[in-house]
Amino acid sequence: MVEQVGSVNDGEAIIDIPDDLLIIDSTDPISALIEFVYPSILVNVKNSSYFQERAILAPKHEVVQEINDRLLSLFPGDEKEYLSSDSLCESEHLHEQFDETLYSPNVLNGLKLSGLPNHKIVLKVGVPVMLLRNIDQKSRLCNGTRLRVLSLGNRVIEAEIISRSNIGSRTFIPRMSLTPTNKRIPFKFQRKQFPISVCFAMTINKSQRQSLSKVGLFLRQPVFTHGQLYVALFRVKIRQGLKILIIDNDGIISNRTKNVVYKEVFCNL
Repeated sequence: MVEQVGSVNDGEAIIDIPDDLLIIDSTDPISALIEFVYPSILVNVKNSSYFQERAILAPKHEVVQEINDRLLSLFPGDEKEYLSSDSLCESEHLHEQFDETLYSPNVLNGLKLSGLPNHKIVLKVGVPVMLLRNIDQKSRLCNGTRLRVLSLGNRVIEAEIISRSNIGSRTFIPRMSLTPTNKRIPFKFQRKQFPISVCFAMTINKSQRQSLSKVGLFLRQPVFTHGQLYVALFRVKIRQGLKILIIDNDGIISNRTKNVVYKEVFCNL
């Protein structure tokens, strides 16, 4: 059954997206989506307000990474690369059955987990970034805060806050020792890295509590959790500020996508 966006459904349903919200450029649809959200980006590289209320959203990290890499390559200026220092936690050395040789630095470096900065972070002055950890709650430097890079030092990164409160304030971001709590990882390890990621694009889950004027929703894969589509759609302030790019399993642009709503979630509210 096909429904209209905004209609009530229970479970998973296929919905039609109105034509005026769709990216339909079949030549280079990703570039069309980027141009909608970030028009004249090269003219605005030093304009912090330009980046305050714009973002491309996607359900999965790998798509977000692809968009961020593409926009970073377009951004002018020299790249600076930061590599993490990864090591097993001391508690793991106490396990008699634990074979440390199976978890070499290369293995640890290759782990990419939600909420944890990558082993390799590539930045340029001017790019927008997002905090992945609480640094200073009194100064509103919290998980999800967006900033624009002002300078790239070896030990600290200077940045300007561009979201939530304290917009315009400057701060310094240090490297932090971070231990992920992902239960899929059967051991504890520590990553020392700057707690940030580039955020021209971000996952839908990370966009919660953001209020944006321009949103590009990229659905290479459909949403997969309860309410995820509506979280994405309601980040944007006005209808004219939203465009959606849907690509089906055959790589063809589509006007239909999946919505996931489970009514039992609301039973005990």
